[in-house]
Amino acid sequence: MKIHEYQAKEILRRYGVATPRGRVTDRPEEAREICEEWGGRCVVKAQIHAGGRGKGGGVKLAHSPAEAEDLARQILGMQLVTPQTGPEGQTVRRVLVEEALDIAHELYLSVTLDRAAGKPVIMASRSGGMDIEEVAAKTPEAIIRQHVDPQLGLLPFQARRVVSGLELAGDTAKKATKLLAALLRAYLDSDASLVEINPLLITGGGDVLALDAKMNFDDNALFRHRDIADMRDLGEEAPSEVEASKHGLNFIQLDGSIGCMVNGAGLAMATMDIIKLYGGEPANFLDVGGSASQEAVASAFRILVSDEKVNAVLINIFGGIARTDRIARGVVGALESLGGVEVPVVVRLEGTNVEEGRRILREAPFEFIVAEHMADAAEKVVHASEQRLHKGSA
Repeated sequence: MKIHEYQAKEILRRYGVATPRGRVTDRPEEAREICEEWGGRCVVKAQIHAGGRGKGGGVKLAHSPAEAEDLARQILGMQLVTPQTGPEGQTVRRVLVEEALDIAHELYLSVTLDRAAGKPVIMASRSGGMDIEEVAAKTPEAIIRQHVDPQLGLLPFQARRVVSGLELAGDTAKKATKLLAALLRAYLDSDASLVEINPLLITGGGDVLALDAKMNFDDNALFRHRDIADMRDLGEEAPSEVEASKHGLNFIQLDGSIGCMVNGAGLAMATMDIIKLYGGEPANFLDVGGSASQEAVASAFRILVSDEKVNAVLINIFGGIARTDRIARGVVGALESLGGVEVPVVVRLEGTNVEEGRRILREAPFEFIVAEHMADAAEKVVHASEQRLHKGSA
């Protein structure tokens, strides 16, 4: 789960991470009032679940309260396009109005999980304010990496290594060390998957503040953090993903044209890979899980075909825990509730009760394209998708 910048800063302040003074609003008039509180100069920042907001025109410096109101009016309601939103952009519903500070240096600092090492890793760089992916690609030596044992926490020598790598000294180094320890505590205590400060601000007076903040969380741990779960903003998520979450489905919308319904995350990844191998593009990642109910399967199918970009569907089920006859009944039930669908549906079933599942599909009042194995399924669904695409453009 993702949250907004202002929400991430609220959490980080609980742990002692210094941030600029600021308040969020959805009214231009209030932006003016907030700017007056901060002395007449402020920064107006669009609040969406995406980075690169400054490049897209979503972060502006106001030199007066009146200008803050004008900028808030421009940004609120805009469709902000950044490298992380895609060409469709995201609608700005709130802005964060913060005091303008003296910027001497901009650094990068984050904590995330290194899955290969099985430990949290602190990442830091002198190249703050830039996309860390760009820094890693062009100058990988500019990134400091420090693994941390979650049981031991941040050890003094590890903190010194990171801070000295950032070329900080004196009181500024002490403040950065304190902030680094607080950031790691926030990451561990909240079951975060990512805590990122970009940029980490060093003021002319040597203070260290989180000028920006991003936090992502492990969905499976949110039951331990009701306060964080309540920060979820459904308006920032794709409607199809919100609907899928209501039924306990793992769904991520992509940009392709072939809808995928699979049971098991590994099989879902393999299915997307083989679709690409045969020249197609998956429209989604959808894992109905090992014990999906007939109702959940029906809901999953409805979500797939509601996407206008989908011109073919591949149902790839291996029945280990999940029974293939249950999946088949769910698909047929979904088609009946929809009154049928125009897109071709390719089905590959294997595993528990597979003969019963195939019988249900054969006797259904709808035409399915049956595949024998994964390669056959991928070839058939890509061919069906291309045929439908050609018919539409003819």
